[in-house]
Amino acid sequence: MAYDQNNIFARILRGEIPCKKVHENEHALAFHDINPQMPVHVLVIPKGPYANLAEFNAKASVEEMSAFMQAVAETAKMVGVEDSGYRLVANNGEDAHQEVPHFHMHIFGGRRIMGRMIKAQD
Repeated sequence: MAYDQNNIFARILRGEIPCKKVHENEHALAFHDINPQMPVHVLVIPKGPYANLAEFNAKASVEEMSAFMQAVAETAKMVGVEDSGYRLVANNGEDAHQEVPHFHMHIFGGRRIMGRMIKAQD
């Protein structure tokens, strides 16, 4: 998946599209999803142009990776799901239905989530 400089997250980072910001640090931005699937549904995106996790892993600095994960943890705390629990989801690639070609993580919470993960049947 090639990085598209005009994807919605790149446009949010450039200030062309507004977002309901929750948290920001030097390397990451967290904001409320415009189509929430849970009472708490926040996206955390790195500020660098990474299409997916593989690209983020290959090209981001250790400082960027650390700041991204710190933003995820701090955001969960800020939106009030740190103690009750939350699910992190990163859809990666076409088969996972990644809709925006910019690596991002969803924070879902606010109620019991989706049930337990189950083993796929053969």
